[in-house]
Amino acid sequence: MDFYKEWLGIPEGERPPNHYELLRCVRFEDDPDKIRAHYKKLNGHVRKYATGQYSVQSQELLNELAKAMLCLTDPNRKRDYDESLGREFPPETDEFGRQPMLDILVRQGDLSRDQRGEAEQFAERRGLSHRDAVVQMKLIPPRKAAQALSQELGYSYVDLEDMIPEDDVLDMVPRSLVKEHSFVPLFIDDGNLLIACVDQPEPELEEELRLRYEVPVRPVIATPRAVNQAIAQYYAPGMRDEATTATPTTSKGGKSSGKSGKDKKEKDTRTFAQLTPEEQKERKNLGILMMCWSIILPMFPALLWNIAPQLYVRLPSVIGYLPYTVVIVAPATIWYVLKRYWK
Repeated sequence: MDFYKEWLGIPEGERPPNHYELLRCVRFEDDPDKIRAHYKKLNGHVRKYATGQYSVQSQELLNELAKAMLCLTDPNRKRDYDESLGREFPPETDEFGRQPMLDILVRQGDLSRDQRGEAEQFAERRGLSHRDAVVQMKLIPPRKAAQALSQELGYSYVDLEDMIPEDDVLDMVPRSLVKEHSFVPLFIDDGNLLIACVDQPEPELEEELRLRYEVPVRPVIATPRAVNQAIAQYYAPGMRDEATTATPTTSKGGKSSGKSGKDKKEKDTRTFAQLTPEEQKERKNLGILMMCWSIILPMFPALLWNIAPQLYVRLPSVIGYLPYTVVIVAPATIWYVLKRYWK
């Protein structure tokens, strides 16, 4: 069954379709609001199949739609993607580059210049960010303010009601960490960890997440209320096993230190399939070494006996039996490597 055709009405052709065809947008559409509107409409349609016999295919298609929308609403990623489709851009100018969010709101007609000045003064007096200032002054709705902030930072804006984070991604960070920094990990997209946050994350947080997931971090912006609701939903007390999520942190000297030996042990018990390609290669090499040394070490005393028998004058009977341990050690080691270490 061609789900792209049956569910989304995409004509037969390249599979999977490009992001514009998938979202049923005009090719090279530049209006992020139109792209998000198309995504929201299709997202609601595909969700109708989430509880039927095609629930797995529905979830996969929902993820494809989300990733396409995030790509096309991120200015930098969209430009690269459009160029890969053959689009030619005129030389970049500062007029359409990144601007402070208040300037963006003024340019969009959502804020007057007088209101901009009032918001700046209000933010300075109260020690608030410009986003929080315009929201508390009720000049701009939270959603619109978050979208303007995402443009200022060069990130995508997401509506967390349309997102379904992956459980294995959620499990890798404890509730205390997401509450402290107000973010929610979503999923791995294009080799990057996607996190929804209310503002630009601190470098220390990005470094800790990079160590935990072993991939770079790409933030997206959501409203503070949406992030808090997501934390309450996905990190309810007792919902996540925080004992298995502690990982080494980075000290100022660049060296990592674990909280306890138990944490290190739990991290090392990942299955072979859960390791990165580099870790899989390293584990294969270590397994081969273990099997080789299981043969060499039991034979080494006999070899040394033949080379320098005077060293073993007092223990000749013991040395004579040592080579026979290879019959036990080698098969046991090979079985462990093949059935446990590489599984």
